[in-house]
Amino acid sequence: MSSREEGRTSGTPAGHISVVHLPNAWFILCASSELGDKPLARTLQGSPLVLFRGEGGKPAALVDRCPHRNVPLSLGRVKEGQLQCGYHGWRFDGAGQCRAIPGFLGEPGARARCATAHATREQDGFVWVYSTPGVEPTTEPYRFPLLEAREYTTVRRTLRAPGSLHSTLENTLDVPHTAYLHGGLFRTEEKRNEIDVVVRRSADKVEAEYIGEPRPSGLVGRLLAPGGGVVQHFDRFLMPSIAQVEYRIGDTSHIMVTSAMTPVSDWDTLVYAVVTFRLPLPRWLVRAALPLLMPVALHIFGQDARILRQQTETIRRFGTEAYASTEIDVLGPGILRLLRAAEREKPGAVGDAVHETRLKMRT
Repeated sequence: MSSREEGRTSGTPAGHISVVHLPNAWFILCASSELGDKPLARTLQGSPLVLFRGEGGKPAALVDRCPHRNVPLSLGRVKEGQLQCGYHGWRFDGAGQCRAIPGFLGEPGARARCATAHATREQDGFVWVYSTPGVEPTTEPYRFPLLEAREYTTVRRTLRAPGSLHSTLENTLDVPHTAYLHGGLFRTEEKRNEIDVVVRRSADKVEAEYIGEPRPSGLVGRLLAPGGGVVQHFDRFLMPSIAQVEYRIGDTSHIMVTSAMTPVSDWDTLVYAVVTFRLPLPRWLVRAALPLLMPVALHIFGQDARILRQQTETIRRFGTEAYASTEIDVLGPGILRLLRAAEREKPGAVGDAVHETRLKMRT
């Protein structure tokens, strides 16, 4: 495997092949703390939705359009656990059933008067919404690891990336760009090491294990492991939209960066990042260091966001995408294959089979 085309060339019809719309998938729409007494407008894969807390405070999600006269339901208010339209006062429960029509003497709940509902779950401090409306989910949302581990510290951030779901996932899990786009912060262009990479692919996951990788030479690596050492490094994509980076250095340093990505639209992705880590330092010192580390992390993300914006603008300017990949583009092509298979509602592999390949690369 030396080189392969993963996209269209200039002679093929225009089209954004890496943009996918995933059915039957859970996505985070907000943090639990964001959803209070008022309805909250959100967009998922280009579809306007409204979130609100219904009976007992349980989150609910409806299509953000009143079936009566097309006014956004997010302009209304929550009353007695039901969402009341701000135009004529029609009220809907969490399942979208019309429960009240002011001034109307008949039964309000005719099917044509119902709003379209999406299943919701509140879990790990987030509100998740199922992408296919009006159905009972066949799966449950992803659970973030290590949140209950007492020896770990957890930091949460919500970020916005101006790129497609696929390009944002690939960027998050892409090793080769770090020496150039983030030079000196994570890796450096000058000091490169040859390592082995094991890539494992299955029906709902693709993972890269980097073997024999020294501690990254940049600033972040020195903060994680001041004494150096060999890194256990895994990058993972988990269907439908989870990017996970895991580092272990010795027996004392462990960091897990799990990003649940939500495609707001074709070229706009929200990143709900949960960073859980253990360092060979007292907990009080870790907490004190966070205000110093966070600007570095946000600076790195800012560099990624700028390059994703330029990538998106170039694709739009040409009207199509062209990807020429090599084997060191370790996860991007595999991610795209799984996303395409999910969009077609066809499995990306047979059963629980795991396919493994090995390669060498310089980092």
